[in-house]
Amino acid sequence: MRNPTFEQKAFILLLALVTIAFFWILLPFYGAVFWAMVLAVVFAPLQSRLNQRCNGRRNLTALLTLTICLLVAILPVIFITSAVVAEGTSLYEQLESGELDFGAYVTSTLRALPPPMQEQLQRVGIANLDGLREQISKGATTGSQYLATKVFAIGQGTFEFFISFGVMLYLLFFLLRDGQELVRNIRVAIPLADSTKRRLQIKFTRVVRATVKGNVLVAAVQGALGGFIFWALGIYSPLLWGVLMAFLSLLPAAGAGIVWAPVAVYLLLSGSLWQGIILTAFGVLVIGLVDNILRPILVGKDTRLPDYLILVSTLGGLALLGLNGFVIGPLVAALFVASWNLLGTKKKVRLPE
Repeated sequence: MRNPTFEQKAFILLLALVTIAFFWILLPFYGAVFWAMVLAVVFAPLQSRLNQRCNGRRNLTALLTLTICLLVAILPVIFITSAVVAEGTSLYEQLESGELDFGAYVTSTLRALPPPMQEQLQRVGIANLDGLREQISKGATTGSQYLATKVFAIGQGTFEFFISFGVMLYLLFFLLRDGQELVRNIRVAIPLADSTKRRLQIKFTRVVRATVKGNVLVAAVQGALGGFIFWALGIYSPLLWGVLMAFLSLLPAAGAGIVWAPVAVYLLLSGSLWQGIILTAFGVLVIGLVDNILRPILVGKDTRLPDYLILVSTLGGLALLGLNGFVIGPLVAALFVASWNLLGTKKKVRLPE
């Protein structure tokens, strides 16, 4: 005689093992799968509008949406990455040849400080400027070697990149075409109440779109503005510094100022007074205000994360997952907060954000 409870437990165990095996198989392409899902969610509203204009022809709609996604989001990132790699290589060569000497820049800046500030530096142990210059030069050389290693690794991984890129485009097409049906099937399979599943789906969609728009788009705008002002002032490698400012813009409080502020101080102390004033004013009034203006519009209050969660989740994501963690970290944190808030709502107790 069959035991229904035993059969159910055996089926759940089989389902868990098969699911783990499936995700293990997908692990080499987790980045391609993740970005295909994210882009499908972000471009879903566009796909819905195009579907209405194309009279429900799903293949044509998915192809048009995929083409727009390529032109708007994917190809610009590829071009910028290629340009950054080229600038990084040039920077490495100039550091190796001694044409660029960051240690000299720092020591000349310190020597230009007023005497009271130099006395304070001596009190904290920064008196030997020649030794400091040597240490900074060694650090820059080490950093340039690390950069060269990364550039070489990117060159070696070109074939793997194209495979992952092809997988992402292929999967994105079908997610755009069959995404709604796939979401319905997932909702049916999840063993939760319909109201809970519907609210989780809404929360998930909002969090993905808000995280991508609020983090990636704001970071891109700040990086573009920073790179532009560096280019306008004739500062070396503006694109490389702009990309660095885009990454650092996720850090609360300081953000892109970690890059432009020291450069502004150097310009002011080295005699380039107007360039330093322009960079300071642009950094404070333009780059600094982008986060305060754009992020509330793009993210909204419902999915706004506390600054400490953004910092910890971003750094943790970058440490564990590399560049993909730039988005995955804050996304996981936002979903974590949204899920617990949903639980608090069900129990009529609002969890603090």
